[in-house]
Amino acid sequence: MNSNKTIRIALTKGRLEKDTVNLFEKIGYDVSQLRDKGRRLILEIPGADIEVVLAKAADVITYVEHGVCDMGVVGKDTIDEYGGKFFEVCDLGFGRCRFALAVKAGTDFYKGYGVKTIATKYPNVTRRFFEAKGMDVDIVKIEGSVELAPLLSLSDGIVDIVETGTTLKENGLAVYEDVSPISARVIVNPVSMKLKKNDIETLLQKMENNL
Repeated sequence: MNSNKTIRIALTKGRLEKDTVNLFEKIGYDVSQLRDKGRRLILEIPGADIEVVLAKAADVITYVEHGVCDMGVVGKDTIDEYGGKFFEVCDLGFGRCRFALAVKAGTDFYKGYGVKTIATKYPNVTRRFFEAKGMDVDIVKIEGSVELAPLLSLSDGIVDIVETGTTLKENGLAVYEDVSPISARVIVNPVSMKLKKNDIETLLQKMENNL
């Protein structure tokens, strides 16, 4: 448990990190360390009792769950895939995209009676989506470019994050059905929420007021 009065917040490296830093700047915080971070992964916001930890998305959840970070900013995609023991307290609205089922353009995915095969980086999200439809599917986990799977006839479709759909189109695929919306969320460790309630709620209020 991060026990001192400083709030330690884990940010997902990359786009969500940049958007969160911009939000902190709107609040009026000194983000100079966050802008000029070099290779450092733990940074301070001077005068605000806030420490920022930069991490990969799945690790943000791990650090918040284990209480070494009080709060985290992470995409809903990571929350839906990994779950965990934390409070999801705020939708920051940026990093918007969606999970979608995509297939070869012109294909009727639900036609026929055989068990369909789905390639994805997100097996838990995919499994829940099809279970809700009462469908059995075979799930193949892919680490890289999931668009390859239908092109190589490894799968009937994919479940992946879609922003513009350009990559799908360029590979002869099309969105068949939306699965769920995604955006950046704030998560909080349950023990931190008790011990640092006022400070965390004040920070959350400032974040929400500047969205």
